Parts: sequence; C-alpha cells; structure tokens
Amino acid sequence: MEMTAIEVKPVTERLTENLEKVIVGKRASVDMIIIGLLCQGHLLIEDVPGVGKTMLARSLAKSLGCSFSRIQFTPDMLPSDVTGVSIFNQETRQFEYRPGPLMAQIVLADEINRATPKTQSALLEAMEERQITVDGITHTLAQPFMVMATQNPIEYEGTFPLPEAQLDRFLLRVRLGYPSMNDEIRVLEQQRLRHPILDLQAVLQLDELQQIQEAIKEIYVAPPVNRYIVELTRQTREHSDIYLGSSPRGSLGLYRAGQARAAMLGRTYVLPDDIKALAVPVLAHRMVVSPAARLRNLSSEKIVQEIMNNLAVPGGDLTRGDRS
Repeated sequence: MEMTAIEVKPVTERLTENLEKVIVGKRASVDMIIIGLLCQGHLLIEDVPGVGKTMLARSLAKSLGCSFSRIQFTPDMLPSDVTGVSIFNQETRQFEYRPGPLMAQIVLADEINRATPKTQSALLEAMEERQITVDGITHTLAQPFMVMATQNPIEYEGTFPLPEAQLDRFLLRVRLGYPSMNDEIRVLEQQRLRHPILDLQAVLQLDELQQIQEAIKEIYVAPPVNRYIVELTRQTREHSDIYLGSSPRGSLGLYRAGQARAAMLGRTYVLPDDIKALAVPVLAHRMVVSPAARLRNLSSEKIVQEIMNNLAVPGGDLTRGDRS
C-alpha cells in the first residue's frame, strides 16, 4: 500500500527518536539529516573533530538496516581506491570488478577535502547519476545511496578545497556544534559501560523509505512559494558581495527540502517558514563570497540571512484548500 504525505510524520519521528539515542541534543541537525534522506540528497557535515559526525552516519545506516562504508580520504588516495578496480583473473581469463567502498548505501566520506581534486571527482558521477564507471563499464549503485561527507573548517593545512561543481552536488551543509553542558553530561553517562550505537536497531524498512521518498513529492507548493524560492536564489546571484551565486540546482534543492520539512511536520503543503528554515543549509555552500566581503568578515550564511530579511514573504492561502 502506498504511503500518503500525511503518514510521513510518525515514521520520521520514529527515525528521529532512534537517532537521538546516539546523537544527544542535536535535534535540528538530526532533522536536516532526515530531510536529506527523504530528498535522496547528499550531505556535507562541516565541523570540528569529535562532535559525532561519524557516529551520525553510522547511526543512520543502522536505523535503516543499510550497508555502511567509511572512506578516510588522504592526499595519496587514488580514484580506484574509492570506486574499485578491475583485476585480471588468470583462471577465467577475464577481468573481474572488485567493488570499492563507494558501492555501499550510506557512504561516509571522511575529511573529503584531504583528497586531491582527481580523487574528489570520482565521487561526482556517483552523487549525480547514482552510478560509477570503471574501465569503461558502468556499475549501478544500490538504492538508497547517500554520501555524507565531512570536513574540518578550521584546519586547512594539507587540504584541497572542494570545487564549486562538487559543492553544488550536496543538498545540505550541516553543522553539529559542541553539545551543551547537560547534553555532554548525558553523553558521559550513556557511554559509561558501552556505546549506545551497539544496541541500535533498524526502525525503518527500505521499501518504507522508498514510499516516503515518493510521498513527499506530492506535497503541494503554491505558485507564490515557488516564486519566493526562485527569487531567493536569484538574489544570491545579484548580490554585490557575491562573486558566484547559487545555481538552479539550489532552487530545486530548496523546493524538494521544503516538501520534506512540511511532511515531517505533518502538513500537505509548503509554507514560507519551511523555505526560510532551509535557505542557509541549502544555499550558503553554493555561493562564493567576493574577496572584499571576506575581508569584512562577511560569510555566505550572513548574506543569505540578509537577503531573506529584505525579501517580501508571500501571503494568502498557500494550502490548496487543505486544512490538515
């Protein structure tokens, strides 16, 4: 039986509750991860070491019963270390494909900016087309397929900044941040005897996930909200402090993420509030701030916030007559 948009909320609450057994006090970040999952998008988690980035990816894989793979990127890594290689079998006299770590369903690309651009580019085809090509032969990736890449925003020595084309393929950029005093005490108490991830069980079947991913596409987006999304994205291209604005992929990402957030909150229609809550995570990493603005300590996040503050929010009935 197909799932309707209104049935999405209890399922995502079950998944959120399961993830929060491991990731303490980070409800907003967990919500963003689930939105990325529902939109079949990829996530860039940018934060300092030790705040739970790897645990978040592992917890998601266990909650879904998915295969999980962690790739530790280093400067000497080759593209074949990620995608896999073809090896000649002496017995069969044929080349056999040996899958690389990218063939898992949830892939953690740890410290992605430590790899060379050539190795980083090995991810591009996988993230966009959900397939990889090795020695001219195309291999389709398993569904669902999600890349959760991490990078340390502080330590730049020995790193290769992600190119705009790579950044544009991430639906959301998420930051976890340090826990509060009480949350950190809870972490200590939880891990006194064993790590809570060891007891984590799958709470969502893969066919159920696919139904949800299809259901959110039915969420209604009124024409004024569509216009608001596009106007917001266009403003990033016309802003005087922006060297390179967000692509149309940013508009599409904001549209789809808005549908996912509305469904998670139990609505069958998108409100401007959904778009405002997602504009920074969806658009900020797709923008390149001008050198002059960087000297004034102006970030892309601040510019997106400024654009939202100056942009008229659509009003009227945005529900298509739906009062649920």
